[in-house]
Amino acid sequence: MSAKPPASIVVLIGPPGSGKTTIGRLLAERLGVGFRDTDADVEAVAGKPVSDIFVEDGEARFRELEHQAVRRALSEHDGILSLGGGAVLNEETQALLDGHHVVYLQVGLADAVQRVGLGSARPLLVLNPRSQLKKLMEERRPVYERLAATTVVTDKREPAELADEIARGLPA
Repeated sequence: MSAKPPASIVVLIGPPGSGKTTIGRLLAERLGVGFRDTDADVEAVAGKPVSDIFVEDGEARFRELEHQAVRRALSEHDGILSLGGGAVLNEETQALLDGHHVVYLQVGLADAVQRVGLGSARPLLVLNPRSQLKKLMEERRPVYERLAATTVVTDKREPAELADEIARGLPA
């Protein structure tokens, strides 16, 4: 009989600028566990930044690498896991999240734009970043909401306060 793989304590999802990495690191620190970001995993495997993967290899290749990174992280990592904003669009990834405590970091457009910046190097936000970000957020919101065990609104709030709120809301 094989041992069940570890389950991440929390899987953070949300659009660009929602605070997944910042809040994830703080939450991991508070809980005394590791933090892992699947975008960083993708960059490590590809040997280049996400923006270069999009430009040189295309979005389809990035999404393939992203799904592999999420699958690997969910099977290996037992701390706090941050997924790239679009990772949840993959139906197989959605299925893999079943049984994990998924927290949707919800952010309004104004806060997301302020955090991401309009001169962003984020590949999906190159032309008219504000309009693109709004479109991405609207398209992905139903998926984020469906997958989440918990939704935390991040607008006008400090990352430390949000990390504390998530930690308090975790099942015992």
